[in-house]
Amino acid sequence: MSIWKAFSVTLVLLLGVCVAISQTTKPKKVKFDAKLAQSLGADDYGMRNYIFCILKTGPNDGNYKGKERDNLFAGHFANIQRLAEIGKLALAGPFGKNDRNYRGLFIFSVSTIEEAEQLVQTDPTVKAGVLVPELTPWYGTAAVMRVGAVHKKIQKKQF
Repeated sequence: MSIWKAFSVTLVLLLGVCVAISQTTKPKKVKFDAKLAQSLGADDYGMRNYIFCILKTGPNDGNYKGKERDNLFAGHFANIQRLAEIGKLALAGPFGKNDRNYRGLFIFSVSTIEEAEQLVQTDPTVKAGVLVPELTPWYGTAAVMRVGAVHKKIQKKQF
């Protein structure tokens, strides 16, 4: 038997075994938790509305140096913590270096641009024009609402 024929026969047999295994292995069914879904504001698909915010470098970014800049960002981090604690900020974090002037993101657990705009304006870096927000509606998993609680359990240091 040629090597190619032996390879072909082996491949066909291997594919047959894989198909047989995949047909006998059933995915584990997860029980729906109505109480959890309701507590997270989930719809029937386990999703909910948020407002996604990209923070970009603002026109006044270069106007603050040293202690003044440090104070602005200390206020920025304190505001993030405050918004998370009151349940209005589901997720936040910085972007790595990029050529689009993207600095960070917020995912607000509110359903209107207007409410998110009011919340983002409480940020000292936004007020100072160091960062500028770009807001858009986002439909995502309601499980995002649990990220903060899990993060606290795995966070060794605080900002």
